[in-house]
Amino acid sequence: MSPTSASSSAQAARRALAVRLQNLRRDARLNGRELSARCGWHPAKTSRIQDGKVAPSEADTRAWCVACGAEDQVADLIAASRSVESMYVEWKRLKSAGLRNLQESYAALYEQTQLFRFYTSDVIPGVLQTSAYVRAIMSRSAGTSHSEEDMEQAIATKMERAGIIHRGMHRFLFLLEESVLRYRLGDAEAMAGQLGHLLTVMSLPRVSLGVIPFAARRTLWPVESFRVYDESRVQVELVTAAVNVTAPNEVRQYVDTFAELHGMALFGAKARMLIGDAIAALE
Repeated sequence: MSPTSASSSAQAARRALAVRLQNLRRDARLNGRELSARCGWHPAKTSRIQDGKVAPSEADTRAWCVACGAEDQVADLIAASRSVESMYVEWKRLKSAGLRNLQESYAALYEQTQLFRFYTSDVIPGVLQTSAYVRAIMSRSAGTSHSEEDMEQAIATKMERAGIIHRGMHRFLFLLEESVLRYRLGDAEAMAGQLGHLLTVMSLPRVSLGVIPFAARRTLWPVESFRVYDESRVQVELVTAAVNVTAPNEVRQYVDTFAELHGMALFGAKARMLIGDAIAALE
């Protein structure tokens, strides 16, 4: 997915859903009028849905699947339909409520999740970030639209949320591209503290941290950073928006992608060596 505007991205998702419904109709060897008759609505409605001009309701999606003899597709397509208009949440709108509120919006999801999978190709994952590293990131994104007090409260809230790796029975799997260790976000002192923190959290019993080295023989190129919450949701952060993926087949694709990337990563002493090299390079 490219980082386009939220509205154009939502339209692209609607078109993708329309194509899936259209393929179901074709697989059932039905034309538009025949499907409309089985669903009990005007053929114009079928055309608008197939053309991606309107998003089908849950009842529409269910009726379409039943008409095509594809009842097994109902749950997946309804999940995709639900996400069409809501999956893209613009950062501008989220930040307008304050940086602290943005950080607090993640709290419930984090507490409910048992297994976290984080893959990053750009920055250190949020729950592993130090306050100095967070401040460097937020100083850039906050600009002049938020007060210093708001930013400090947001940092405090994020640090509180990061404490989740020390409580409860949550499990965490982290995969970082080696480049993430080398990107200079903040000064040398902030980066050294951040990388040192990674070495510390690696020893936690419910944390697994792997680094995909530059020299890895890749079966998959670096992809967009993403987070998988159990088997139910994926979050992807683009330039303009946060993408929430809930359609089961799409979540499964991200889980499979994570597994493939996991196979290219180094863990334990070898990962520690890569982090140590990054610390030494700061000098």
